[in-house]
Amino acid sequence: AVWSTLRCERRCINVCFIFNISFVNCLQDSGSSLMLFLSNEQRVYRECQQDRPISFKECIPLSKFKKCDKIGEGVFGEVFRTINDNGEFMVFKIIPIEGAKYVNGEPQKKFEEILSEIIISKKLHQLSEEGENHTIGFISLHNVYCVKGSYPGELLKAWDNYNQTKTSENDRPDESKDEQLYMIFEFEFGGCDLESMNTKIPSIEVAKSVLHQITASLAVAEVALNFEHRDLHWGNVLIKRTALKQIEYCLAGTTYKIDTHGFLANIIDYTLSRVGTDGVLHFCDLSSETSFFCGQGDYQFDIYRKMREENFNKWSDYNPHSNVLWLHYLAEKMLNMKYKKRAKIALKTRKEKFEEFLNEALKYQSAEELLHSNFFFQ
Repeated sequence: AVWSTLRCERRCINVCFIFNISFVNCLQDSGSSLMLFLSNEQRVYRECQQDRPISFKECIPLSKFKKCDKIGEGVFGEVFRTINDNGEFMVFKIIPIEGAKYVNGEPQKKFEEILSEIIISKKLHQLSEEGENHTIGFISLHNVYCVKGSYPGELLKAWDNYNQTKTSENDRPDESKDEQLYMIFEFEFGGCDLESMNTKIPSIEVAKSVLHQITASLAVAEVALNFEHRDLHWGNVLIKRTALKQIEYCLAGTTYKIDTHGFLANIIDYTLSRVGTDGVLHFCDLSSETSFFCGQGDYQFDIYRKMREENFNKWSDYNPHSNVLWLHYLAEKMLNMKYKKRAKIALKTRKEKFEEFLNEALKYQSAEELLHSNFFFQ
């Protein structure tokens, strides 16, 4: 799936710490002291620039409904792609919230939980703006909406088409009532996930560029936001072709360039992520989870357990080494992928460098340190 996440119950937390910081800084996210007195529901509407839920058709015009394709899914809900007025692809991630009915075997998210994902998505999107810490490596968020009503028939048709060709693991969203609430995230189209690109990437040089881009993006977010992704499996890395020869990122005021080899990489899905700036902390509390850490059969599941071991099951704490763990995981996946171009000598040499990277990477404490200190990115 283009967008995916593990199926487990989780609790997202928004915490405002007021230790050794000014009251104004503590309220920086809100822009107003009134935020302290708003309910989580009201705060979600505020983030959406709404005063109430709107209808699906107010959010997505009928003309765009008819051009929708379902492109992915997760326990959170569904992901659809359509075309905007400029002829460009755009993506809608639709998440049911606040209902009593279980969806895809899990309870629906509450306003408090979805608020954290909204704020983290916005903060990471803002890193694409010029500044001393700048990257285009996180998927661009165009809008976020809270809507109410039954699932539109056009989207159900797109859901059925996906189910016929790929077989969905989700419940068909046709039992929703008129009072059902949804959050809709409108993103840019970031391409295909890394997992689905196995055998389709031209060369291992492209894979190295993708890993370099992802590492740089994580490093920028660490410095700017004390960010941990915490779920960066290869379904959460999107890549697409680009005419750009190089991309730039800015870290602590210094600008660097990366050769793209014709592909851009974007990071998605911040359900488990952690951000902490200006005394405001957003994270997903996994401390009471049990089944979440029991997965077997892939290195991905070992990473979840390793994160818990390193942070002593305190998910509010900042441990940027978790980003290094996920980069190590991605490098291993890339090492074992199949590539179109198989020039044996060049491939062997590059794979040897990936193996050296895997042997060295875990000793670094953050993506920032890894980016600046490891030979692989020099």
